[in-house]
Amino acid sequence: MKLDDITISKAIVEEFMNDFIDYMDIDVAIGGGGPAGITAGYYLAKAGLKVALFERKLSVGGGMWGGGMMFNKIVVQDEGKRILDEFGIKSHNYEDNYHVSDSVETVSTLCSKACQAGLKVFNLMSIEDVMIRGDNVEGLVLNWSSVEMGGLHVDPLTIRSKAVIDATGHPCEIVKVVQDKMGAKLNTETGKIMGEKPMWADVGEPSILENTKEVYPGLYVTGMSCNAVYGAPRMGPIFGGMLLSGEKIAHMLIEKLK
Repeated sequence: MKLDDITISKAIVEEFMNDFIDYMDIDVAIGGGGPAGITAGYYLAKAGLKVALFERKLSVGGGMWGGGMMFNKIVVQDEGKRILDEFGIKSHNYEDNYHVSDSVETVSTLCSKACQAGLKVFNLMSIEDVMIRGDNVEGLVLNWSSVEMGGLHVDPLTIRSKAVIDATGHPCEIVKVVQDKMGAKLNTETGKIMGEKPMWADVGEPSILENTKEVYPGLYVTGMSCNAVYGAPRMGPIFGGMLLSGEKIAHMLIEKLK
């Protein structure tokens, strides 16, 4: 069979544009493709909601790929292992409440299962603003990551959603936009982003679940964004709290939107 280069190019452009147009009006928009964002997307899509994830980088998975200091192993606690088991990700007990998994298998499986459940991932897209109507976040303002990296002046495009999840990790970039551009009072003790504290896994892990919530009308935080916004410690290469946070925020929005 003879292959035509133009047909190949047209197929890519047409199919991508059809997807992008279809996902300009959705139930939930997730910013950031780390473990919490992917896990949230999995449960939301599995429940039948229309959900898209926008990732700045070429690959999804956040910091999980590198494990701890490029030793590509991760640790989860008993509750986190429950989610690994649901995804069919292999792990083994190290001692007591510690379970070790291969980081590459974990990230690739999370991503694959989430996409199969119906999550639509758009990589190489940066979130430069939010769509605000009244006092409610109702969508994201997007541009190509290459535009951001090149410092080019190219106007963005907008997608609408019923809820937005900030899963951008340590920078909590979407919450930061709302705070800096709106001067918004956030749902924190200070009304502002409080900043993450030094690493302390024993406190940081449960804090992530406590801080997984709505931080501003229509805007929710999951994963490391939670502790960055609410002033709790970072955790390092233990990822159970990230997975459980993604699950929790998904169930909160399923209950609200279904």
